[in-house]
Amino acid sequence: MTRHASPHLLSRRGFAWSAAGLLAAAMALPLPAAAQAWPDKPIKVVVNFPPGGAADQLARLIGQPLSEALHQPVVIENRGGANGNIGGETVARSAPDGYTLLMSSGGMVSVNPHLYQKMPFDPAKDLVPVAAAARVLVFLVERPELPPKNIQEFIAYLKARPGKLSYGSPGVGSSPHLAGEMFKSQTGTFATHVPYRGAAPALQDLLAGQIDFYFDPGIALQQVKAGKLRLLAVGSPKRSPLFPDVPTLDEAGLKGFDADTVFGFYAPAGTPQPVIAKLNAEINKVLAMPAVRERIAQLGGEAAPGTPAAFHDKAMADSQRFGAIIRERGIRAD
Repeated sequence: MTRHASPHLLSRRGFAWSAAGLLAAAMALPLPAAAQAWPDKPIKVVVNFPPGGAADQLARLIGQPLSEALHQPVVIENRGGANGNIGGETVARSAPDGYTLLMSSGGMVSVNPHLYQKMPFDPAKDLVPVAAAARVLVFLVERPELPPKNIQEFIAYLKARPGKLSYGSPGVGSSPHLAGEMFKSQTGTFATHVPYRGAAPALQDLLAGQIDFYFDPGIALQQVKAGKLRLLAVGSPKRSPLFPDVPTLDEAGLKGFDADTVFGFYAPAGTPQPVIAKLNAEINKVLAMPAVRERIAQLGGEAAPGTPAAFHDKAMADSQRFGAIIRERGIRAD
């Protein structure tokens, strides 16, 4: 049966998860027999975006050491589409036994209910947070054939050519798309948005010269280092350690600009709390591994270990921030 969620579902009703003491309560519960045996078979992680994007890379990066810690295979399955709703619904409808998880950008729970008048499921009721994985930064990159060499020149160039330039994103309502809308709103510029089915296809068209610029969630940084793309600014509250000389958009005059989002793991509602607590603890251990932290840093992100409650709180804050720009710009996905 399809559930309906209003665009303001999150801000009006809030998530069904308790933000206080979620992990502590889980640890205090007696372990049911089923949870004691968990896991005794492979665990499937559904990635609700296509291969090659940030969610996919994070799932595979964390999946291998998590498999070793749990002594069971962790199988990655990509189910992209509808800004993450297809994969999200797949997990929401799965048995709440700890054997099906979701790896998603935070946007599926903090953005999509603002975008869709009719959600195929209710992320507030049908999913529970397990563990944050990484804070994913966004980087404003352009094709190097364009004349601007820095962010000030780029803004002036864009202002002088309203509607002449185009930018890509992994889809309507994705954090790179919202970053583009925030950028246009704060600079008073206009460029054509071209949505793709994932970050990797958008990057390929940028490299091919089919679009002009892109708010990248980290997968284009190797192309920046190779000189195939030009990095103009970081759309995050602080500079990236990978590019310490590149300013943030806040420093460039776009005060308060923050398009970061947190990617992480979710489970179907009703999953035993001891299983969630076990997963949270093991994922946090993986995120503490130097090799994992280094790889996340290479993607332009930051490892984000923490409790399910902290993950929830971040999603709520993002919901307010992104919901405001969605309403201001009149963004709809259906």
